[in-house]
Parts: sequence; C-alpha cells; structure tokens
Amino acid sequence: MAYLIEQKLVIGVASSALFDLSESHQVYLDSGPEEYRKYQETHLDTVLGRGVAFPFIRRFLNINKHHPHEAPVEVVLFSRNSPETGLRVMHSIAHYGLDISRAAFMTGKSPYPYLPAFNASLFLSANEDDVRGALACNFPAGLVLPSRTEDDEADDELRVAFDFDGVIADDEAETVFKRNNDVDEFHAHETLNVGTPHRPGPLAALFQKLATMQRLEERAQKRDPAYKKILRIAIITARNAPSHERVVTTLKSWGVAADETFFLGGMDKSRVLAVFRPHIFFDDQLSHLKSSGGTIPMVHVPFGIANVRA
Repeated sequence: MAYLIEQKLVIGVASSALFDLSESHQVYLDSGPEEYRKYQETHLDTVLGRGVAFPFIRRFLNINKHHPHEAPVEVVLFSRNSPETGLRVMHSIAHYGLDISRAAFMTGKSPYPYLPAFNASLFLSANEDDVRGALACNFPAGLVLPSRTEDDEADDELRVAFDFDGVIADDEAETVFKRNNDVDEFHAHETLNVGTPHRPGPLAALFQKLATMQRLEERAQKRDPAYKKILRIAIITARNAPSHERVVTTLKSWGVAADETFFLGGMDKSRVLAVFRPHIFFDDQLSHLKSSGGTIPMVHVPFGIANVRA
C-alpha cells in the first residue's frame, strides 16, 4: 500500500519557487492586493512559466511513477495567496501534469508554521523572510535563487547536490574556522574529533530520506536487473584531507551515503557542478552558489555562523 504522509518524504514548495511569478508579483507591488486579485482572475487560464525549482519538483514526483505501489514522496504547495488568487497556480499545476493535490493557502501570511503538520522535510521558497523564519523555528528550508530555467524532459534522472557544513551537518566546524579564519585550526579540530559524528544540520532529514529512496531503488534493481536508477546524490564540500574523515564518520553513523562525494579544498565548486549538473544544489554560503551561465538551480540555506547578519 502507499505510504501514509507520516512515512513519506514530503517537500513543501512555495508558488514563488515552482513558477515564474515575476509579472503578477509586480502587479501586486505596483497596484496592491485588489488589483493583484483582479489580474489573477483575468489571467486564470494563462499558464504560469516554469520557476527555478520546477525541474527538481517534476523529477522528484517521478519517483512515485517508478514506485507506484509505495508512492513514497509527496509535494505540498505552500502559498501566501488566498484560495481565490491561488486558482491560477493550481490550474498551472494541472496543466503541467504535476501530481500535487495538497495545498495551504495563507491569504498573505507566512505558510511555514504549518510545515510540521504536513511532515515536510524541506520548504523551498523565493521569499527570504519566510525561509529565515522557518529556519529560526528549526524547520528545514531553502531560499531559491534567481536563475535561468532549463528542463530537459528527455532526462529522467534526478540529481541533487549538497554542501556539508551548515546544510547536512550543523555549523560546529564552520564556527571553529570563522573564529580566526584559520584552516589549520579547523583541520586540527576536525582531526581531534574525527570519531565524533556531527550533529544534524537543517537538511539532514532530507538527505537521510533521500538515502531511503536510494535503498528503494536498490531493491527494485535486485528484483529487476533492467531497472534504471533515477536518483543520484552528491556532496560537494570545501573540505579536504584530513578534515574529510569526520564527514565519513558522520554519514556512516547515520547509515547513509552519497553516490558521489567531492572534497575540494577550497576549489571553486562550479567546476564540479558543471559536470554533475544537479537539478538543485544546497549551500549555506552565497559565495559558493554560482555556476557557468547561471543555469543550475541554486538554493541558499541561510543557517548558522556563516549567515549571522551584522
């Protein structure tokens, strides 16, 4: 039977991340909520363009198509719209054939307080205040950054990439480094604590549940050797030896692993991103969130010491 929502890997996505709302949002900014409502009603049957998170969400939902018996994943729409102004979003979801049936419409309020109610392991939004508010409540969230959207529909694979510190793990090690900006001090701390797993970071549960999806695929491949895996996970971190070992210790203690792991030692991450071509990349530092041509969907996780506002 299909998983209950308590057992599913659930992602909450704001309409601002899923679709290109720039035109309608400008109407709201220029003319206020009443003109915005009229605009959305007038354009009810005008399909919204694909947003930055669209390629990721489409492929994520395809996991259910490959495992229809379990249906292990779900996407819930979280929106500041009212149900009335949100109809255009729901019509666009139906147009693209996205299997999204649950939604929370908040009529101007932030939707993130309802993330636990839907068992969400991630909240994606283009609204920075909502993302920071979610993280302040210890809810997993990421800020989708503007980029050009590319979605090769012939490519069914879902590629997800994570930074480690401040994303999968907490910011303990990052705090040590930031104290004096001393790489040697950072390596010494991580070597001393090599046998102690890091505490989970904001997206640890998402990473762990994606690893569960990997095991589901492994079982499918054992049943049917012709089964082609659709999920690939990468860790792309600025760490290098000797601090790499504590990453391995941490993941092993959680019983998870990535398909590909890169210890770059401060090398520009875009060099690896250009080859792996993730459909989404999570990092806690804006300086790492860039790619050639701006075509890789980047998500900023404004968590921890690296994101303390002056």
